Amino acid sequence: MIPLPTLYYFLCYAWNRLPEPAVLQASEATPFHRPLGLLAQVLLHATRRLLRAGLPRNFEPRMAELTSLRGRVELAPSLGRGLLAQGRAVCSFDELSTDSPLLRLLAHTLAVLARATDLPLALRRELGHVRRRLPAAAAETPLVPPTAATFRELRRQRPGSREAFLLHVCELVWLTALPEPAANGRSRFADFRRDEVLMARLFEQFTRNFFRREQRRYRVYAETIAWQAEAPQPDDLALLPTMLTDTTLDAPDRKIILDTKYYAAALRPRYDRQRLIAPHLYQLYAYLQNQRPAPGQTLEGIVLYPAASQALDVRYTLGGHPVRVVTLNLHQPWPGIAADLLALID
Repeated sequence: MIPLPTLYYFLCYAWNRLPEPAVLQASEATPFHRPLGLLAQVLLHATRRLLRAGLPRNFEPRMAELTSLRGRVELAPSLGRGLLAQGRAVCSFDELSTDSPLLRLLAHTLAVLARATDLPLALRRELGHVRRRLPAAAAETPLVPPTAATFRELRRQRPGSREAFLLHVCELVWLTALPEPAANGRSRFADFRRDEVLMARLFEQFTRNFFRREQRRYRVYAETIAWQAEAPQPDDLALLPTMLTDTTLDAPDRKIILDTKYYAAALRPRYDRQRLIAPHLYQLYAYLQNQRPAPGQTLEGIVLYPAASQALDVRYTLGGHPVRVVTLNLHQPWPGIAADLLALID
């Protein structure tokens, strides 16, 4: 599994944020054995930074019984309660406030972490203290566990980069919360590094965003490749699956299609021999064969695995294009990881 110091860089790049020295120093001062401690430390520092910068103010919908009209009068409840004869009415209106669904989610997440027995007592106290610095309306909201729909709705609101980072951390905390609390009512959390689907998505995002930030030669994006195909019935072409690259690095003279695969090993036994994983090569080969590079532009492919049980670096020419299958050692210090990634595209 990925060491926790490396995991912090991994998450920061995946979520498009630069690592903060304060978090690294705090993590070194209090080493953790599980990712929950790292997430709590990250959330603590990100919340403090948000409070120092000033909480964002948004217009939030409100409904209240008022003596003077404001916004829109809700006739049904006003008439049903006989309020109009009393000179009152139920009104719905927008009010500028620091309270927001994201802050309520943040307060709830901090409250759950402050009661997590897996965390050191000193850290839990800090989490509880910073939660009490949030607006009272957010901190006092009834604690209802968020759902996938909660996070979809918050992402739909297109939060700023600072708020988006907080949303990512909170979502990961709740993704790793086990459905059944412990006997004392406190939540339990799993080690999300064991979730291969989640880690595969993070590995892809980490790699793409690393190249976006750390080099200037290539334009970096995820690319949809059109099939070079024909069919007697044109509508049949719509049945072909979408070809979407994990990462495309595009320069005037060179184009690299980089496919990330988060697997325990880059080789699999077959007929008493170790071999490359066939579907991964087939996928990259299909990308290369259906790609149309610009004039004077070379095209090549890379399949990148995290090194777990065995390091690997092999090169081929497939269909006229250079292809490299290589592992990345995530157990080395961060400067070595960054240097190895940049060396892939030299």
